Amino acid sequence: MGLIGKVFELLFGDGRNVIRDTAEVFFENSENSADREAKTRAAALQQFASEFAMERKGYFDRFMDALNRVPRPLMAFGTIGLCVSAMVDPIWFASRMQGIALVPEPLWWLLGTIVSF
Repeated sequence: MGLIGKVFELLFGDGRNVIRDTAEVFFENSENSADREAKTRAAALQQFASEFAMERKGYFDRFMDALNRVPRPLMAFGTIGLCVSAMVDPIWFASRMQGIALVPEPLWWLLGTIVSF
């Protein structure tokens, strides 16, 4: 084996590729990067699947979940209704707001506690 054969064997022989190993110090191996990316995405999808899996519930649990979703839309639609009623009949609205102004402050605190929980 000549000198050139020994150099090629040193660079590419016996299972090692010195050029590739040296280049990987400066540049990322695209194939290994794609493999790691695929594994990361598969792990993320597996985690999402386990988090958002629908568990089987009974009628009572589904009823309570539905009941817990009601207050926020009711408050939003009620506020919109108040705005509409203020535009349609300002005198009726003003008399209702005068009545609300007479509600004592501790009652407002109690209502805020009930609504927030």
